[in-house]
Amino acid sequence: MNKSSDRRKFAPATQRNREPILEILLQVLPKKGTVLEVASGTGEHGIFFSYHLAPRIWLPSDPNPEMRASITAWQEFLPCDYILPPLDLDASAEFWPVERDFILESPITAIVNINMIHISPWSACLGLMAGAGRILTSGGILYLYGPYKQNGDHTAPSNASFDEYLQSHNSAWGVRNLQDVIAAAAANNLKLEQVYSMPANNLSVVFSHL
Repeated sequence: MNKSSDRRKFAPATQRNREPILEILLQVLPKKGTVLEVASGTGEHGIFFSYHLAPRIWLPSDPNPEMRASITAWQEFLPCDYILPPLDLDASAEFWPVERDFILESPITAIVNINMIHISPWSACLGLMAGAGRILTSGGILYLYGPYKQNGDHTAPSNASFDEYLQSHNSAWGVRNLQDVIAAAAANNLKLEQVYSMPANNLSVVFSHL
């Protein structure tokens, strides 16, 4: 693959956070089934996790065609039998592709969402919770990763600066209050199970479907 035709994109944070995230996923994900990743971005997380989480099946998705092209390129660069082609999925959509005549060999038992909620409108978070509520069955897991406020306050000066940076680029973006996210989850039959402190002032937040 020559450089001019290489469609892979690279997110530096992936190299830093993929091992800590994997450690949590190995603890909380069901032992089998399909893991739907919402907002997969470059695809680097998915290609890494699919190797380490087998025999679970990883199903990446992203609404951005450039990102889906990157995901596909990563799959061609590092082939793995446990990852599927990426879906065109918008978290805020009323229905997701997996709800419409979409056949999977194993059911979706978990949904993973990494670094989306703060870099998208609040409607994306609400859509994520609604979609997880519709798709997951009892005991299914929703895993979130990213920076959050706690009780309305930033957990570190760096997160406050990051929040300002995000809102300067798009006023609809920003570091969310964890309690608001938990409330949105509860409205869709998703119960908070655990919050894990992660490197760089991020959190892993785990919900289960009632």
